Amino acid sequence: MESPEPESGEVTRLLRAWRDGDGQALERLVPLVYNDLRQLAAQRLRSSGSGLTLQPTALVHEAFLRLVGGKVDWQSRAHFFAVASRTMRNVAVDYARRRQADKRGGGVVQVELSDETPAPATVDVVALDEALSRLEQLDARQARVVELRFFAGLSVEETAAVLECSPITVSRAWRTARAWLFRELHGSV
Repeated sequence: MESPEPESGEVTRLLRAWRDGDGQALERLVPLVYNDLRQLAAQRLRSSGSGLTLQPTALVHEAFLRLVGGKVDWQSRAHFFAVASRTMRNVAVDYARRRQADKRGGGVVQVELSDETPAPATVDVVALDEALSRLEQLDARQARVVELRFFAGLSVEETAAVLECSPITVSRAWRTARAWLFRELHGSV
C-alpha cells in the first residue's frame, strides 16, 4: 500500500475529477488503485482463515463495482481507501451471509480477529459485523480502526493517516476494540 507521494497526489486529483463528472478520470484512476485494492483484499482474505472462500479478485471487483455505482464526495486517496475498506467489509459480510443462507444456517464462516496477537480468536464474520455495529454505537473511532485494520488490512500508520490521528491513538483503539470484541463474541473468559 505504500505509494510515492506524487502518485498519491495524482489519485486525489483523479478522484476529484471523477467526482466532478470526468468519466475519463475513472479510466486513469483504476490502474493507480487496483493493485493496492487487490493487495488489501488478498491480505484480508489470507488472514480470514479457510472459511471465507471469496477470492481477492472477486472481492476487489465487487467492491469496485459498488464504489463506482455510489455517489461519494471523494476528498483524497486516504478517503478513497477508507470507503473501500467499508465496502470490502460489506462485500465480505454479504458473501458470508449468502453462504450461511445457502447452507441453511450451517457452515458458519470463520475469520481470525488478530493482528500480531499471541492468541488469535476465530469468530463468525457475520457475528463480527454485528458486534462491530454495536461497538460503533459506543465508540465510532474504535469501530473505524477495526474496520480499517481488519477488513482493509491497513497498517497502524496507514490507519492513522486515514483517520487523521496519531499511530499511538490507533494502537490504543485497536487494542481496546479487540479486547471488547473478544468479550462480545466469546463471552467473559
